Amino acid sequence: MPSPPSTRPILVTGAAGFIGAEVVLRLLSRGERVIGVDSLNAYYDPALKRARLARIVECPAWRFEALDVARGEALLALFAAERPRAVVHLAAQAGVRYSLENPAAYIQSNLVGFGHILEGCRHHGVEHLVYASSSSVYGGNRQMPFSEQHAVNHPVSLYAASKKANELMAHTYSHLFGLPTTGLRFFTVYGPWGRPDMALFIFTKAILEGKPIDVFNYGKMQRDFTFVDDIVEGVIRVTDNVPKPNPDWDAIAADPGTSAAPYKVYNIGNHHPEELLHFIEVIEENIGKKAVKNLLPMQPGDVPATSADVDDLMRDVDFKPNTPIEVGIKKFVEWYRWYYKV
Repeated sequence: MPSPPSTRPILVTGAAGFIGAEVVLRLLSRGERVIGVDSLNAYYDPALKRARLARIVECPAWRFEALDVARGEALLALFAAERPRAVVHLAAQAGVRYSLENPAAYIQSNLVGFGHILEGCRHHGVEHLVYASSSSVYGGNRQMPFSEQHAVNHPVSLYAASKKANELMAHTYSHLFGLPTTGLRFFTVYGPWGRPDMALFIFTKAILEGKPIDVFNYGKMQRDFTFVDDIVEGVIRVTDNVPKPNPDWDAIAADPGTSAAPYKVYNIGNHHPEELLHFIEVIEENIGKKAVKNLLPMQPGDVPATSADVDDLMRDVDFKPNTPIEVGIKKFVEWYRWYYKV
């Protein structure tokens, strides 16, 4: 059972983001004090980010700061002033393909920024750091479904490498300073208010406009598409479940998902991979219009399939995502038509 809300706030970074705004709404709905930070950068349309924030009703329990986590001085001043009891760190430079074009953005946000988050937590009494990792860390792995017990030593994009680095950095702080940390490996999140650089958004926009869509790996990709509401439920439950050292952890046969330190990593995925061509078919059904498909080979940095083993999540917080794409895509298309007045 979750503990009663504390007078100390929860800090949510990336609060204007796709997942972040939904997490804020859920935390406020249960009586938490929440401080949100977001840089509101122009990686995609800042108006969408501001529209997400506008859904959060102004109240004494909510405060927002336009702040870049890579700006250490400002972030650490916020930690010192507010002393959050927990941090849900969702701010990051997202996107696999963009990491081939602008690697510096990933180094600054995902590595330098995460280092500032760890320092803020270490020095200001944070009781639990929950941070976004990614299914991308599984990289060249081919053993399915992906398990937290699998080694993840062969990333195939800088984005994936930055997320693996976050897990290593978090473990170091858990080990050295006793900071409880939990990494969440999200699997292909989709839903209303989603990012314009993601497949569902790109495909829906193009089909409605009668433009062709690029379908990589000739549509044979498989993805564990996970609805945003399921992701948020997982984030909230995990935030309430502070990790403890694993007393059975064996340094000789080490389990990568736990540690002798207060450290844990979870997959959050729908554990039901869908082929990309079927995903497109469901979009077509909801729009009422066929896509013009431009079938292309695999892109650099991509992987052919993802599939989540969520046994650890189920065991520890009694939850596994289960929203079918038929339900989730319908909700997205309805939102898209409403938001863009199509």
